[in-house]
Amino acid sequence: MSSVFETLNVIDVNDRTEKKGKLTYLSWAWAWAEAKKRYPDMNSTVYETETGINYFNDGRSAWVKTGVTIGGIEHIEYLPIMDFKNQSIPLDKVKSTDVNKAIQRSITKCIGRHGLGLYVYAGEDLPDVPTWPNDKMKDEYVNAFDTCFNHEDYEGMEELWEELKANEDGIQRNKQMTQIWRKLTKEQRAILNKKKETAA
Repeated sequence: MSSVFETLNVIDVNDRTEKKGKLTYLSWAWAWAEAKKRYPDMNSTVYETETGINYFNDGRSAWVKTGVTIGGIEHIEYLPIMDFKNQSIPLDKVKSTDVNKAIQRSITKCIGRHGLGLYVYAGEDLPDVPTWPNDKMKDEYVNAFDTCFNHEDYEGMEELWEELKANEDGIQRNKQMTQIWRKLTKEQRAILNKKKETAA
Protein backbone atom coordinates (compact mmCIF):
# COMPACT_ATOMS: atom_id res chain seq x y z
CA MET A 1 0.00 0.00 0.00
CA SER A 2 1.43 3.37 -1.05
CA SER A 3 2.05 5.97 1.63
CA VAL A 4 0.34 9.36 1.61
CA PHE A 5 3.55 10.95 0.39
CA GLU A 6 4.07 8.44 -2.41
CA THR A 7 0.47 8.89 -3.58
CA LEU A 8 0.55 12.68 -3.65
CA ASN A 9 4.13 13.18 -4.78
CA VAL A 10 3.62 11.60 -8.22
CA ILE A 11 0.71 13.88 -9.19
CA ASP A 12 1.67 16.26 -12.01
CA VAL A 13 0.85 19.81 -10.89
CA ASN A 14 2.54 21.74 -13.70
CA ASP A 15 -0.71 22.90 -15.30
CA ARG A 16 -1.87 24.28 -11.96
CA THR A 17 1.05 26.58 -11.19
CA GLU A 18 1.67 30.26 -11.81
CA LYS A 19 4.99 32.07 -11.86
CA LYS A 20 5.20 35.31 -9.85
CA GLY A 21 8.64 36.87 -9.74
CA LYS A 22 11.15 34.21 -8.75
CA LEU A 23 8.57 32.00 -7.05
CA THR A 24 6.13 29.47 -8.46
CA TYR A 25 2.68 29.29 -6.89
CA LEU A 26 0.41 26.27 -6.87
CA SER A 27 -3.34 26.91 -6.92
CA TRP A 28 -4.45 26.46 -3.31
CA ALA A 29 -8.03 25.53 -4.26
CA TRP A 30 -6.86 22.85 -6.68
CA ALA A 31 -4.28 21.47 -4.24
CA TRP A 32 -6.87 21.24 -1.49
CA ALA A 33 -9.39 19.53 -3.78
CA GLU A 34 -6.87 16.99 -5.13
CA ALA A 35 -5.66 16.00 -1.68
CA LYS A 36 -9.17 16.00 -0.19
CA LYS A 37 -10.46 13.67 -2.93
CA ARG A 38 -7.88 11.11 -1.95
CA TYR A 39 -7.97 11.71 1.79
CA PRO A 40 -11.43 12.92 2.91
CA ASP A 41 -10.27 13.05 6.53
CA MET A 42 -7.70 15.75 5.74
CA ASN A 43 -8.12 18.94 7.76
CA SER A 44 -6.28 22.20 8.23
CA THR A 45 -5.51 24.39 11.23
CA VAL A 46 -4.83 28.12 11.28
CA TYR A 47 -2.94 28.81 14.49
CA GLU A 48 -3.74 31.95 16.48
CA THR A 49 -2.11 33.99 19.19
CA GLU A 50 -3.37 33.86 22.77
CA THR A 51 -5.55 36.87 21.98
CA GLY A 52 -7.14 35.19 18.94
CA ILE A 53 -5.17 36.95 16.19
CA ASN A 54 -4.52 34.71 13.16
CA TYR A 55 -0.97 35.88 12.56
CA PHE A 56 2.16 36.44 14.62
CA ASN A 57 4.67 39.29 14.69
CA ASP A 58 8.01 40.38 16.11
CA GLY A 59 7.17 44.07 16.16
CA ARG A 60 8.56 44.61 12.66
CA SER A 61 7.06 41.98 10.34
CA ALA A 62 4.46 39.24 10.55
CA TRP A 63 3.90 35.61 9.61
CA VAL A 64 1.23 32.96 9.72
CA LYS A 65 1.35 29.43 11.10
CA THR A 66 -0.79 26.70 9.57
CA GLY A 67 -0.99 22.94 9.70
CA VAL A 68 -2.51 20.20 7.54
CA THR A 69 -3.27 16.79 9.00
CA ILE A 70 -3.69 13.63 6.92
CA GLY A 71 -4.03 10.22 8.53
CA GLY A 72 -3.16 11.61 11.94
CA ILE A 73 0.09 13.22 10.74
CA GLU A 74 0.30 17.01 10.82
CA HIS A 75 2.77 19.06 8.82
CA ILE A 76 3.19 22.68 9.93
CA GLU A 77 4.34 25.64 7.87
CA TYR A 78 5.42 29.14 8.95
CA LEU A 79 5.09 31.70 6.16
CA PRO A 80 5.96 35.42 6.18
CA ILE A 81 3.23 37.81 5.11
CA MET A 82 4.66 39.17 1.86
CA ASP A 83 3.85 41.66 -0.88
CA PHE A 84 3.73 41.05 -4.64
CA LYS A 85 7.54 41.30 -4.73
CA ASN A 86 7.77 38.48 -2.17
CA GLN A 87 9.16 40.88 0.43
CA SER A 88 7.96 40.90 4.03
CA ILE A 89 5.32 43.56 4.61
CA PRO A 90 6.07 45.91 7.54
CA LEU A 91 3.79 45.15 10.47
CA ASP A 92 2.01 48.51 10.33
CA LYS A 93 1.19 47.93 6.64
CA VAL A 94 -0.30 44.43 6.99
CA LYS A 95 -3.92 44.19 5.82
CA SER A 96 -6.45 41.41 6.32
CA THR A 97 -6.23 40.50 2.64
CA ASP A 98 -2.46 40.03 3.00
CA VAL A 99 -3.03 37.70 5.94
CA ASN A 100 -5.63 35.70 4.03
CA LYS A 101 -3.32 35.21 1.04
CA ALA A 102 -0.49 34.10 3.33
CA ILE A 103 -2.77 31.61 5.07
CA GLN A 104 -3.91 30.05 1.78
CA ARG A 105 -0.35 29.76 0.48
CA SER A 106 0.87 28.40 3.79
CA ILE A 107 -1.80 25.69 3.76
CA THR A 108 -0.80 24.81 0.19
CA LYS A 109 2.81 24.43 1.32
CA CYS A 110 1.65 22.19 4.16
CA ILE A 111 -0.06 19.98 1.59
CA GLY A 112 3.24 20.07 -0.32
CA ARG A 113 5.00 18.65 2.74
CA HIS A 114 2.59 15.73 2.46
CA GLY A 115 3.82 15.27 -1.12
CA LEU A 116 1.53 17.18 -3.50
CA GLY A 117 3.58 19.54 -5.64
CA LEU A 118 6.62 19.36 -3.37
CA TYR A 119 8.94 19.71 -6.35
CA VAL A 120 7.43 23.16 -7.04
CA TYR A 121 9.21 24.38 -3.92
CA ALA A 122 12.43 22.43 -4.53
CA GLY A 123 14.38 25.45 -5.76
CA GLU A 124 12.98 27.60 -2.97
CA ASP A 125 13.44 25.50 0.14
CA LEU A 126 15.58 22.43 -0.55
CA PRO A 127 19.35 22.18 -0.95
CA ASP A 128 20.73 21.82 -4.46
CA VAL A 129 21.29 18.08 -4.77
CA PRO A 130 22.33 16.57 -8.13
CA THR A 131 19.28 14.74 -9.43
CA TRP A 132 21.10 12.01 -11.38
CA PRO A 133 24.56 10.45 -10.93
CA ASN A 134 25.17 11.01 -14.66
CA ASP A 135 23.46 12.81 -17.53
CA LYS A 136 22.39 9.65 -19.35
CA MET A 137 20.58 7.92 -16.50
CA LYS A 138 17.27 9.80 -16.82
CA ASP A 139 17.02 9.05 -20.54
CA GLU A 140 17.88 5.42 -19.86
CA TYR A 141 14.98 5.17 -17.40
CA VAL A 142 12.57 6.85 -19.83
CA ASN A 143 13.65 4.50 -22.62
CA ALA A 144 13.28 1.52 -20.30
CA PHE A 145 9.72 2.54 -19.43
CA ASP A 146 8.94 2.96 -23.15
CA THR A 147 10.36 -0.46 -23.95
CA CYS A 148 8.36 -2.17 -21.21
CA PHE A 149 5.19 -0.35 -22.28
CA ASN A 150 5.62 -1.21 -25.97
CA HIS A 151 6.08 -4.89 -25.08
CA GLU A 152 3.17 -4.78 -22.59
CA ASP A 153 5.61 -5.66 -19.82
CA TYR A 154 3.66 -3.82 -17.14
CA GLU A 155 5.36 -5.74 -14.34
CA GLY A 156 8.65 -4.43 -15.69
CA MET A 157 7.32 -0.88 -15.49
CA GLU A 158 6.36 -1.43 -11.87
CA GLU A 159 9.82 -2.84 -11.11
CA LEU A 160 11.45 0.25 -12.64
CA TRP A 161 9.25 2.50 -10.48
CA GLU A 162 10.10 0.50 -7.37
CA GLU A 163 13.77 0.82 -8.27
CA LEU A 164 13.44 4.61 -8.29
CA LYS A 165 11.64 4.50 -4.93
CA ALA A 166 14.51 2.49 -3.43
CA ASN A 167 16.87 5.49 -3.54
CA GLU A 168 17.76 6.25 0.10
CA ASP A 169 18.43 9.94 -0.61
CA GLY A 170 14.94 11.37 -0.08
CA ILE A 171 15.48 14.67 -1.90
CA GLN A 172 17.19 13.04 -4.87
CA ARG A 173 14.55 10.28 -4.98
CA ASN A 174 11.67 12.77 -5.08
CA LYS A 175 13.29 14.77 -7.87
CA GLN A 176 14.02 11.65 -9.91
CA MET A 177 10.51 10.23 -9.52
CA THR A 178 8.97 13.59 -10.40
CA GLN A 179 11.09 14.03 -13.53
CA ILE A 180 10.38 10.51 -14.77
CA TRP A 181 6.65 10.83 -14.03
CA ARG A 182 6.50 14.01 -16.11
CA LYS A 183 8.14 12.16 -19.03
CA LEU A 184 5.66 9.27 -18.98
CA THR A 185 2.62 9.26 -21.25
CA LYS A 186 -0.91 9.37 -19.85
CA GLU A 187 -1.28 5.68 -20.75
CA GLN A 188 1.90 4.76 -18.89
CA ARG A 189 0.85 6.74 -15.83
CA ALA A 190 -2.55 5.05 -15.89
CA ILE A 191 -0.90 1.63 -15.77
CA LEU A 192 1.28 2.57 -12.79
CA ASN A 193 -1.70 4.12 -11.00
CA LYS A 194 -3.72 0.95 -11.59
CA LYS A 195 -0.89 -1.12 -10.16
CA LYS A 196 -0.82 1.08 -7.04
CA GLU A 197 -4.60 0.81 -6.62
CA THR A 198 -4.38 -2.97 -6.96
CA ALA A 199 -1.60 -3.09 -4.35
CA ALA A 200 -3.69 -0.96 -1.99
